[in-house]
Amino acid sequence: MHHTLARARRTFVAAGIVAACAIVPTAQLASATPHSTGNASRAAAAAGGCDVLAPGASAAAEAAVRAACSQLGIWYTWGGGHGPQPGATYGQVDPTDPASNHDPERLGFDCSGLVRYAYARATGQDILAGTANSQYHSSRVTARFGAAQGTGPLLPGDLMAWGGANSIHHIAVYLGAGKMVEARQSGTHVMVSDVRLGGDYNGAVRIGASPGQTGDFSTWGTDVWTHTEPSTTSARVNKFAGPTRVKVGCQKHAQLVEADGYRNDAWSYLPDYKAWITNIYIQGPAWLDGVPTCA
Repeated sequence: MHHTLARARRTFVAAGIVAACAIVPTAQLASATPHSTGNASRAAAAAGGCDVLAPGASAAAEAAVRAACSQLGIWYTWGGGHGPQPGATYGQVDPTDPASNHDPERLGFDCSGLVRYAYARATGQDILAGTANSQYHSSRVTARFGAAQGTGPLLPGDLMAWGGANSIHHIAVYLGAGKMVEARQSGTHVMVSDVRLGGDYNGAVRIGASPGQTGDFSTWGTDVWTHTEPSTTSARVNKFAGPTRVKVGCQKHAQLVEADGYRNDAWSYLPDYKAWITNIYIQGPAWLDGVPTCA
């Protein structure tokens, strides 16, 4: 018999991932309320030519644009923006780029750190933590556009990417009207740029980012491990240092686990991590509502 786990919602903390973007005031995620960039930030961004410049985008995508634009003028820092929560962080020295020598002294974003922040502010969920390459291949992508298509099919909030098919090294947020906002490279600031369709421009993706998207749950507890199989004896994959927002693909009955006063044999598969986690550490009932059973 499954026991319903009634647990209070907690603020999520995403695992820190250092992501470099090589291209040759810092607002932390203050609340989980979507679309709250603030009037002052919007005015400053609009004055710098950074805003939603075309119609047709979703509310979440428009909010992501405005969140990215609110960081106009913040330093680019190599590895910046990949702390426990979305927001600017001090960077690191890129051993291949002498211009990054001062990045450890500068609070800012790299390209994927800015994208992560923008969509976290827009949705209240840390849905794009990771590198530019992982963002481009995220399970949140709902549409893809090849380089040959140019900007014709793009809408504000779409993510433009440069690099190889599985080696994307730079990513930027499209504004519309042939403009984008990006954290480009060391020695510069978050800026509005003309889109660059030459070189190794790979194409663009659209993010399905509606707040509360089906399949989203929060973990609870500290230092919670995921596993390669639905068993605590299988190899560990990654550790959630604290409550973390996750997407659950499916669930199944497997090893019976007893932990923190709960007993449950349900396990959830997390497609973004390619790993399993016992449902004991997923907020909600022991058998998650609305989640399909794994084949």
